[in-house]
Amino acid sequence: MNKRKPLIYVVDDNVSICRALTLLLKSHGFNVETFTRASSFLKYKHPKLPSCLVLDIRLPDVNGLALQQILTRRGINIPIIFITGHSDIPMSVKGMKGGAIDFLPKPFAKKKLLNAITLAISKSLAQNKKEAEISKIKRRIKTLSPRELEVFRLVAKGMMSKNIAVKRGISLQTIKVHRGRVMQKMRAKTVTELIHFAQKAGVASS
Repeated sequence: MNKRKPLIYVVDDNVSICRALTLLLKSHGFNVETFTRASSFLKYKHPKLPSCLVLDIRLPDVNGLALQQILTRRGINIPIIFITGHSDIPMSVKGMKGGAIDFLPKPFAKKKLLNAITLAISKSLAQNKKEAEISKIKRRIKTLSPRELEVFRLVAKGMMSKNIAVKRGISLQTIKVHRGRVMQKMRAKTVTELIHFAQKAGVASS
């Protein structure tokens, strides 16, 4: 697998469709992994690549909507494109409400699928970038001492240094020293940026 190429997952119990989509997508420069069962897809170790899932609604084990819900619960953020029979359109609308990129009734035009995949990959790239940024912030948070973490949380909630000093019964100068260390370790240029980091990492609401 070329690790620089986006990865397209295809989950469809029709082997012919899996083969046809593999040929189409590889010819357009994508890596492709196909599965005829949702359970097989769930067992697969998903690499951290820009990716999307081309998913049939009706599958023999877990249907497409149920798989979408499982992925959401597990925090697996792979954009989904549903492919369906005409009778499945109401189910697909439900899938769209659950965050799917598109649904394509079979038989669908190659161009429509490729356009949907382009949109899905853009979304995946943005999501991966966001997750990488959050991970970086969390790694920096782990370098804070317990007192620095406490100051970080209070600053993130909008408290001024003098108020933190009163709240904790510590001198203002000590609080300023802790806050300076927090700024340095978090690599924040301003208090506004520090608060932004806290919000992204979920510290501000904790």
